[in-house]
Amino acid sequence: MNIYLVIILFIIVGNYFLNIVVETLNVRHAKTDLPEEYDGYYDAEKYKKAQNYLKENTRFEITADTITTPITVAFILIGGFNFVDQIGRSFQFGPIPTGLIFAGILLLASQIISIPFSIYSTFVIEEKYGFNRTTVRTFILDIVKTWLLSAIIGGTIFSIILWFFHKTGDLAWMYCWVVVVLFQIVLTFLAPIVILPLFNKFYPLGDGELKAAIEDYAGSQAFKMKGIFKMDASKRSTKSNAFFIGFGKFRRIVLFDTLIKKHTVDELVSILAHEMGHYKKKHILKSILISISKTGLMFFVVSLFINNEGLFSAFKMQETSIYASLIFFAFLYAPINMVISIFSRILSRKYEYEADSYAVGTYRKPESMISALKKLTVDNLSNLTPHPLKVFLSYSHPPVLERIDSIRRMS
Repeated sequence: MNIYLVIILFIIVGNYFLNIVVETLNVRHAKTDLPEEYDGYYDAEKYKKAQNYLKENTRFEITADTITTPITVAFILIGGFNFVDQIGRSFQFGPIPTGLIFAGILLLASQIISIPFSIYSTFVIEEKYGFNRTTVRTFILDIVKTWLLSAIIGGTIFSIILWFFHKTGDLAWMYCWVVVVLFQIVLTFLAPIVILPLFNKFYPLGDGELKAAIEDYAGSQAFKMKGIFKMDASKRSTKSNAFFIGFGKFRRIVLFDTLIKKHTVDELVSILAHEMGHYKKKHILKSILISISKTGLMFFVVSLFINNEGLFSAFKMQETSIYASLIFFAFLYAPINMVISIFSRILSRKYEYEADSYAVGTYRKPESMISALKKLTVDNLSNLTPHPLKVFLSYSHPPVLERIDSIRRMS
């Protein structure tokens, strides 16, 4: 038995069963009694609705995994990757075009398999619980745009990586590391100008109490920004959010239109004060540096498995190639990535507390922050009492009740 095949199957199947255990524990841990903190925000009927939303999403995710995991295992065991590779090689192009064909077919097949699940999630579950605003036209256009962007951006970076591994020998991983990091930085600047407007419309926030309050607070914190924008998130969902994008003076504040409708001015400024806290505490810079380090580690480790015959034998490949090495490596790297992600999320949760502290300390309206958190969780039917193991493995933010308790202790 090929040792690489054993390891890969163990990773795939082990991850499947781990997800079942974690998600099952998470559902069972959800409290049926409404926490006192949420009296006046949830009524009994809506809280039950939130519980049902959690259960239905969990069942759906487990069902999806139960379908896709055997497909993945079967595809490996019957030599599906070799079949795709032979299609790519049949065109008799060079290694880079052949690699693009190989990766493109695999990505397209994966996307096609995922479409029915996305349709059910959007038009059945999200519709049932009052979130969906996506039309069929928007849904289809989103898929087409995503595929085109993946082909253009993903194809470009994949080609560059293949070229370096073909041309620069043992130091290829370092060149790829530098190029990918530079590419990500460029995309960060291009995203608000070129990419995001393909999916949503952005409008400068009109003059009024909200804009004045945000500008006053930003000015008091010497926070430079390009502007404040409202995004038409309601074209897809009723869920609410806000985010910052860009660096330095090019930073932009973006508010979902659904968020503006449901929150007071003080609540909205509190939310933005929290986001500003991430910048002021240098969380964004630290996260970028960590991401850069993770990318470097990944490329170094992948360089150790280029054209590994044992690995290719596990996938029943007739010929080795750099492009297939990159794809196969992802299976082996999954546990490493999981461990790194756990530590990243621990750090992220710490950052959230620090950003809350910054918001409370500078805007000095803790009850507005608490009220904003409550409204967000109610509007999004979020789980108020997740299982600790679920939090440990998956949560980038602390559970909302823990955040509220922390904010009360600050004030």
